[in-house]
Amino acid sequence: MFYQTIQYIKFILKSTNQHGVHSPFVYNLVTKCFYDKTVHTAYNNIFVYKKNLRKNNTKITFTDLGAGSLISKEKQRLISEIAKNAGTTKKRSKLLYRLTSYFNFTSILELGTSLGISTHAMHLGNPNASITTIEGCPNISGFTKANLENNLSKNINLVTGDISEVIKNLTSNTYDLIFFDGNHKKEATLNYFETLLKTTHNDSVFIFDDIYWSEGMTEAWKIIKQHPKVTVTIDTFFWGFVFFRREQVKEHFTIRV
Repeated sequence: MFYQTIQYIKFILKSTNQHGVHSPFVYNLVTKCFYDKTVHTAYNNIFVYKKNLRKNNTKITFTDLGAGSLISKEKQRLISEIAKNAGTTKKRSKLLYRLTSYFNFTSILELGTSLGISTHAMHLGNPNASITTIEGCPNISGFTKANLENNLSKNINLVTGDISEVIKNLTSNTYDLIFFDGNHKKEATLNYFETLLKTTHNDSVFIFDDIYWSEGMTEAWKIIKQHPKVTVTIDTFFWGFVFFRREQVKEHFTIRV
């Protein structure tokens, strides 16, 4: 936590808002999506989905294939505790909804389903989008699959397995959005990135969760930013955005959201 606190102070000192952005593409994204203050009707569905999870006292055996939880190392955990400590926040869920709607993503890959909070938000952003989401823990996967179906979430393919193995079979696909939230380790993150570069097109977007989780994750983020195929990146502290737009000059932004 000390590392994250220091990094956040540095972030605040160098970050800006839309007034420090001179790229029309990024300016429109920031003003029309990041800073959209509209109270969308779908927000209520997002809140209810998470609220119900936080009231769910089902206990499941937990298998963590990622970097682990900073809150709990227990093998058995309540759904309510996972939703409270590890689930996507309301603020970020709303942003995922807006992003999916703004870009009209139709093909989405999510690495790390957990309880499906992000999955559900992206589905609401474009109900017609095809979403593939990967979860390593079989018990969480089974619970979340049933829960998403109960919430009438369609076009979602939940795959159970080790992310690094599953994605090897997905490289012939093309994705508009890939949300990296499955393993907060440097080596795994870079492996996912390199493997899934094959699935990008000019307007694809990669979002990396918790780029300041650890020194290793921050190192991975710096390496990704410098990759020759990457043109524009946006650092929002909690997420790192990567764009591959060939018409853009290489530029890195640090934006408060």
